[in-house]
Amino acid sequence: MKTQVKYLLAALLAGMTVVSCSMEEPLISTTDKATVFSSETGIQAYSWSLYALIPSLDDVFYLEDSHTDYCASRGFSDFYMNGTYNPEHTTSWSWSGLRRINYFLDAILSEDCTVSQDVKEHYLALGKWFRAWYYYEKLCTYGAVPWFEHLVSSTDEATLYKDRDSRDVIVDHMIKDLDYCYEHLKTIESVGNSLVSKYAALLLKARICLYEASWKRYHNLPNELYTDEQLYRLAIDACDLIMKSGKFSIHTDAGSKGAYRSLFYNTEIQTDEVILGLCTDLDYGVYNSANRHFNSNYGNGDCMSRAFAFTYLNTNGEPFTNRAGYSTTLFKDEFTGRDLRFRQTIKFPDYEMTGATAQDLVPAIISREAITGYQIIKFVVDDVKYNKSSIGINSLPLMRYAEVLLTYAEAKAELGEITNADWQKTIGKLRSRAGITGGLNVLPTRIDPYMQTVFYPDVTDPVIMEIRRERAIELFFEGFRLDDINRWAEGHLIEDIPWTGIHIPELDVPVDIRGKGKQECYFTLSELKDVPQAYKNIYVQIFPEDSKEQGLRAHPNPDGGYDLEWVLALQRVWWPDDRQYLFPVPPQVIREYAARGYTLSQNPGW
Repeated sequence: MKTQVKYLLAALLAGMTVVSCSMEEPLISTTDKATVFSSETGIQAYSWSLYALIPSLDDVFYLEDSHTDYCASRGFSDFYMNGTYNPEHTTSWSWSGLRRINYFLDAILSEDCTVSQDVKEHYLALGKWFRAWYYYEKLCTYGAVPWFEHLVSSTDEATLYKDRDSRDVIVDHMIKDLDYCYEHLKTIESVGNSLVSKYAALLLKARICLYEASWKRYHNLPNELYTDEQLYRLAIDACDLIMKSGKFSIHTDAGSKGAYRSLFYNTEIQTDEVILGLCTDLDYGVYNSANRHFNSNYGNGDCMSRAFAFTYLNTNGEPFTNRAGYSTTLFKDEFTGRDLRFRQTIKFPDYEMTGATAQDLVPAIISREAITGYQIIKFVVDDVKYNKSSIGINSLPLMRYAEVLLTYAEAKAELGEITNADWQKTIGKLRSRAGITGGLNVLPTRIDPYMQTVFYPDVTDPVIMEIRRERAIELFFEGFRLDDINRWAEGHLIEDIPWTGIHIPELDVPVDIRGKGKQECYFTLSELKDVPQAYKNIYVQIFPEDSKEQGLRAHPNPDGGYDLEWVLALQRVWWPDDRQYLFPVPPQVIREYAARGYTLSQNPGW
């Protein structure tokens, strides 16, 4: 029985139902605290309920949903749409999860907990990991927030209504929590690595330190408790401990789907690389809904943009955009001689799926399940029977060793200390798995003009540029992209990157997208009623350039043919004052503070 099921069952059996939306509301527990915390069994049962505070199997591929620059979507986040966002609607200023965590931590420190000291320390360490995870999400959303070390009494109004602590204070607390976790957590490995381990503590610390070091550097924040250099070094040190442990490596067994995709395809977690996994369990009905999300209209049509597809290197290590005529390359030819992760991330011309019709194998532009034609397969199982229901049988990683290597390389590069040896054991390792043979052992010396022009015009260091390329490709759609562009102060990409689609040779003629000699799509500005009968079933509507309708446009390419682009009805927007790097503190909460005579500060621009 997988531990993911145990978390839920044990929490229910223990009666640990916790209900609270704010720090002021009482914690409701249906089981006496002394009964639960007087035995390791009871403490363990409560601890399993904390796993509900991290992303679930169904959350992993939603972490990037509807709010990234490199992925087109039929329904983009209101936060980045012109004239649609209202701060009064913000509801994520909730502390119920923290109350659950602090209740757990305080109970272990109380007289009701009579277990041995080493058991206490183990579970204190586990609780502190969840608190660090919880606060990291708050940091990414709001920046500065109030730090609550303990459960707060409803009568302690001064603490309940304290103003926000600084970012440095929050980061310092998280670092200390994770240091304690690494020192005292006994878990090193588990079935599917689905339990938080000492190494998950190190990786979370590295993630937090890299995030805040970058935020300080690229947002020009003053130093309070830490400098950006100190945080980069803490990230390096945490990664170094994982790397030197010998517990993890880059998964290289190709299997039937390729080494990269096998991390996301199998029912069993690949524990050689995955540090924290989310396990399916067929006996207990624990599934994911990835197939339904990416292969039906249940999802938002999330798919890769061609602007980003161009960033995948050739296997010789050279940019694809160095190829003559790259912009008019047809979909059927785009995968030739490319980074293997390209075809292991999106549907490719020779893609096969059990139970599929010929049309099922075509990128789903017609049905708008893949609005640009770059349809994501990274998380799905290649069998149509999983497409219409949430019964995905594949387990998914939440934290993996690739992130360790990417964090180590970036922090070293930002400090100006990265060496050829560092490059070889980090970026070189990842690219080698992807079938790339060139540039694996030496630092890059030339800036890629495409990357600089389209994505990062302010980056002049070729090493940092290539690490950013690698990070986006390796961690595609795993929940990192928005945090990355925010910490690098590159929020303009939300508005600037066009959601371009595949290149087509003509309009008003059937197109053989996969190069299989079949009529697969008919792109036209005409309405369906005016389309020849033979092509009505493969009709794809193109809207005029000046149309206000949401949908595809076909831009003439100067070298021939047309480049598709998905355009939303409302414009994506990044405000000039950069307010969108942080969400606003809900005005209702600020008013509640003021009504009681306290002050809660607001984020810039809001």
